[in-house]
Amino acid sequence: MVILETKKLQKNYGSGDTLVKALDQVDLQIQNGEFVAIVGTSGSGKSTLLHMLGGLDRPTEGKVFVDGKDIFSLKDEELTIFRRRKIGFVFQQYNLIPTMNVYENIVLPIGLDGNTPDEDYVDEIIKTLGLENKLENLSNNLSGGQQQRVAIARALSSKPAIILADEPTGNLDSKTSQDVLGLLKITSERFKQTIVMITHDEEIAQMADRIIRIEDGKIVGDSND
Repeated sequence: MVILETKKLQKNYGSGDTLVKALDQVDLQIQNGEFVAIVGTSGSGKSTLLHMLGGLDRPTEGKVFVDGKDIFSLKDEELTIFRRRKIGFVFQQYNLIPTMNVYENIVLPIGLDGNTPDEDYVDEIIKTLGLENKLENLSNNLSGGQQQRVAIARALSSKPAIILADEPTGNLDSKTSQDVLGLLKITSERFKQTIVMITHDEEIAQMADRIIRIEDGKIVGDSND
């Protein structure tokens, strides 16, 4: 089943002589449960594509469908709610709240949606990611690898259908990167979530089920083909 789809996705910046096509007529389908790596150099359009898939930025032209829903047909407030319920984000900078402890950071998206956590499910995530002894710690007292684990746990906690990860290992050393990616893969399989990760690291990309290559805003390679 297709969970993510783009049709003729276009994102332009500037106009006339300064026009830049960050995305140029991108057609893409991602199946439910896939772990996909999007690979490209800096400026290739991979971050723009991820932001479009997550509804964080609106396209110049084209459509994005998440679980069959044309997300850009939604008003801003509707899109915010839809995104919070369907998509979990893992950013390179972690984006944790420094005044909250680890557990509070993990369940934050659930509270924002006015719900109470599924304690058994959250406990399973915490144990899978090896955070059970860190729950009372403030996030700025953790190592980079631990902070990234908290960010992954937070992304998973609200049971989203899709995890979008933006260079999730960019600030980590190679061993911690392998550990974090291994955990991300395990959690996606265990909790049946689709993962789309952007990276410039070929070794990290090899851990995915499928690798999509992007250059100058166009898809130039897909290991599914």
